[in-house]
Amino acid sequence: MNFLNSIVHGDCIEKMKEIPDNSIAVCITDPPYNYEFIGHKWDVDEIKRRTERIQNSNTLVKNIPYGSGLAGGVRNARWYKKNRENILEYRKWIETWGKELFRILKPGGLVFTFNSTRTIAQVQVALENVGFYARDIIVWRRHSGIPKGLNMSAKLAKMGVENPEQWDGWHSALRNEWEAISVVQKPLVNNYIETLAKYNVGLFYTKTETGGFQSNIFENIERDKNDDFNVHVTVKPMELIKKLIKLSVPEGKGNIIIDPFVGSGTTAVAAYELGHNFIGIEIVEEYVEIARQRLEKAKQKKANEAFQMSIDLF
Repeated sequence: MNFLNSIVHGDCIEKMKEIPDNSIAVCITDPPYNYEFIGHKWDVDEIKRRTERIQNSNTLVKNIPYGSGLAGGVRNARWYKKNRENILEYRKWIETWGKELFRILKPGGLVFTFNSTRTIAQVQVALENVGFYARDIIVWRRHSGIPKGLNMSAKLAKMGVENPEQWDGWHSALRNEWEAISVVQKPLVNNYIETLAKYNVGLFYTKTETGGFQSNIFENIERDKNDDFNVHVTVKPMELIKKLIKLSVPEGKGNIIIDPFVGSGTTAVAAYELGHNFIGIEIVEEYVEIARQRLEKAKQKKANEAFQMSIDLF
C-alpha cells in the first residue's frame, strides 16, 4: 500500500479511493466541527483570513471563527433556516467521506470521531446513513470550558435597563467541560468470534491500568506542550489518542490505523510510537509539513533510545 506509514497531502475523499477494500482496522479522526465548517475547500488560508478579520471578537471558538455566517446576529426565522441548512450540508459532507471510509474499513472496524457536544449527533447519524452502526459516545472530560454566550444581567446593565441584577446568573449557554467522541462500527461477519478470527478487529480492550473495567468517560488527561513549529489550533493530547488506539487495536496483528483529517499528525505519531501501521491524510499543506516534522522527531527519538540501549549493554 503506497500510503502506509506516511502523511499524505490531499483531499481524503480522493486519497481513500486508492486504498483497497476491507484493509483498514480503525479510524481515529478529528474533522472540522460544524461551527468551523465552511465548505469542502476548508484550508489554512481561510482559517487565517477569518481569524484575522475578527481577532477581537468573542465569536472565536478554539481560535477558529464560526462558519457560514451563523455567529451572533438576530435569532429570527431566517437565522434558524440558515442554521438548519448548514447542519444538513455538514451532514452531507460527512456522508461523502464516510462512504469511502466504510468501504476501506474491515468488517468490525471501529471509527472514533471527535466533535462538539452540539453536533456529535449529526456525525453519528451521517455515519449510520452510510452503513456504520452506533456503538457509543465517549466523553472526554477536559476541564477547560470557558463560559460562552450571553450574560443577561451584564447585557442589560450595559443597555441601562433598570434592575438588571434580577437576571443575575442567567446565561444563554452552559459552560462546556467535555468533548464528544462518536464511536461507530462497520457490521461484523456474523459475530465477534468470526470477525476477530478473520480480521483481528471488532472488540474493545477494557482492562484498565488499575485492573478495573474501562468506562466511556475519559478524564485526567493532560494536554501536551506543542513544539514551536506546531501552529495547528486544535491539537489533541497524545495520551488521549494512544488511549483510543489501545482500546481498539490488538497488538502485533498488522492492523492499520487511518486518520483522514490528520492535522498536525497526533494520530500518526501515536500509532508509530505504539508500533502500529498508520495512514495520515491532510488537505492543508502547512499541516502536512508539521505532521511530517513531528513524525520525524518521533523516529529520531526512538533511534536515539535504541542507540543508548545498545551502548548500555556494553
